[in-house]
Amino acid sequence: MSAFKTYDIRGRLGTELTETVAHRIARAFATVTGADAVVLARDCRESSPALADAVAAGLIAQGVRVLDLGLAGTEEMYFATAQLGAGGGLCVTASHNPREYNGMKLVGRGAVPLPDADFARLRALTEAACDPDKVPGGGREDRSTVRRDYVAHVARLVGAAGIGPLRLVMNGGNGAAGPTLDALAEGLAAQGARLDLVRMHHAPDGSFPNGIPNPLLPENRPATGEAVRAAGADVGVAFDGDFDRCFLFDGEGGFVDGEHVVALLAAAHLATAPGAAIVHDPRVIWAVEDAVRRGGGRSVLAPTGHIFLKAAMRREGALYGGEMSAHHYFRGFMSCDSGMIPWLMVAKLVSQSNASLTELVSAMRQNFPSSGEINFRVANLPAVVQRVEAELASRSRSTDRTDGLSLDFGNWRLNLRASNTEPLLRLNVEARGDADLVAEGVARVRALIEG
Repeated sequence: MSAFKTYDIRGRLGTELTETVAHRIARAFATVTGADAVVLARDCRESSPALADAVAAGLIAQGVRVLDLGLAGTEEMYFATAQLGAGGGLCVTASHNPREYNGMKLVGRGAVPLPDADFARLRALTEAACDPDKVPGGGREDRSTVRRDYVAHVARLVGAAGIGPLRLVMNGGNGAAGPTLDALAEGLAAQGARLDLVRMHHAPDGSFPNGIPNPLLPENRPATGEAVRAAGADVGVAFDGDFDRCFLFDGEGGFVDGEHVVALLAAAHLATAPGAAIVHDPRVIWAVEDAVRRGGGRSVLAPTGHIFLKAAMRREGALYGGEMSAHHYFRGFMSCDSGMIPWLMVAKLVSQSNASLTELVSAMRQNFPSSGEINFRVANLPAVVQRVEAELASRSRSTDRTDGLSLDFGNWRLNLRASNTEPLLRLNVEARGDADLVAEGVARVRALIEG
């Protein structure tokens, strides 16, 4: 198995990903991008410092100036790549994957994802295991102070003065979020935000004593929900390992489904820019499309995955793009994803609406119930999708293939797609105002998949 996935790198330590492999990836990255300076960041996993050192050595061997952020989030790498005018950026992280994994997220100049051809060439050069001749002139520079510019940019983007007073529980998951959150909290307060942040699992700890930070898994959510209720907080926020995603909980400790967060953020953007394009993935769409329609915007579907959302945003000039899996993209942030901007924008929305987060999402929960993503491990993914289509497509009002198979039956809808990163078939079902229809739809499709 290779550590190279559809658009990033992630592999099992010691076999798929080693320091030697990381060194080769870095040298290939320098060759493919032609960058004279590359931003480097890492998460808090126990293997990340050594892998980051190997990456730095590989880049330096190619004559590259390594602009080192140290422990930082993926979005800080994105920001610094654009801010410092670097030819590329690389973050050593496995985000929410198990302890025995690590990986890398990579971008080119301006924090733009690498084109498919460049990523394929990067893989080919790495797997050829043929090191090019060394180039003089490389070095490693501490650029951790760029965090100050990142904080100032985020505070300006969200309009910090309009936030609060609110109490929020912030669950860092013992990932990389803690130090950046502290810096951001200080910067927001200086700009007039009034936030009482209750921190939990805050210190970065690569042994993950409270479990791998993956709030998308239902079994990982109760800790944050209980903390929200115990603190009497207005909102709860839980981050994944490299904090490019955040997950929200209302004041009752209830998890806010990803598509409802996308709908809230779409509405917030359209309130100041009616008519703007909003990009979103096709897995669960009705709540988002309703918010975009009511805001006078234009809904644009794009395949799931950051390279596809970012490309669509740039192509459409979109203000915002969102995925139900909690990736949120902002034109004011290089069309990149951020895990800090979404919760701040929702906090501002709650502050200015005179309504709780529970109240803001209650109508969507009732009007557009959904199943959440259900994963199936099957031997032949195309054959299973074909079986579902053969049985159900003739009964649907419309079929869409933006990403996998989407069938719209009028009062309920399904999306069935292969994962970009794992050998899984992913099912999402939604309905209009009838949770029983969601359960019936799931049961119907599950029988076809497992039959």
